[in-house]
Amino acid sequence: MTGFFETLIRPDKEELDNMDRQEVGRAANILQVGEFQLLQLAYFEWHNQDLPDSLVHRLFYDYMIHNEVPHWARHYARQIIRLDEAGRIAGNDERYHRYDYDYGPKAPPHGIKKFFVAAGIVVLIFGGGVAGAIMSTGTAATQFPPYVSEKEMRAAATPDELIHLKTIRTAVP
Repeated sequence: MTGFFETLIRPDKEELDNMDRQEVGRAANILQVGEFQLLQLAYFEWHNQDLPDSLVHRLFYDYMIHNEVPHWARHYARQIIRLDEAGRIAGNDERYHRYDYDYGPKAPPHGIKKFFVAAGIVVLIFGGGVAGAIMSTGTAATQFPPYVSEKEMRAAATPDELIHLKTIRTAVP
């Protein structure tokens, strides 16, 4: 039970006591990846193959519970730290993010071009619809409802109303 309270008071105690684990954490921070992902990268570097699924659970358990750092992970972490101190490491290099499925550009390479093409099609459709609506109507007699065209007004108007309509039309600028 003492270990539980010590962990609550100093959660980093185990890591400070275990220098190998501290190096793995430091290397993971340099590469901006998680510690277990650094273990995966180290395994790939050492064995030239991805970490097999059969070893994932055991490696995770040994590393997280028993604080055991494999020799190949310790070597890889120290190599990353040395490269960083020499200024020869690029944390954004894709080879360090091979297990990050959400790493890299968020949009497809031609995303902007596709956006403008789609926006142009939408503008053409709506613009064509508005132009067609304007062209299909004649000149309105008034700008207020009911929207009745001059042609309809002439067809329904008496001769006296037509004279009055012409007078109004010439009076309005």
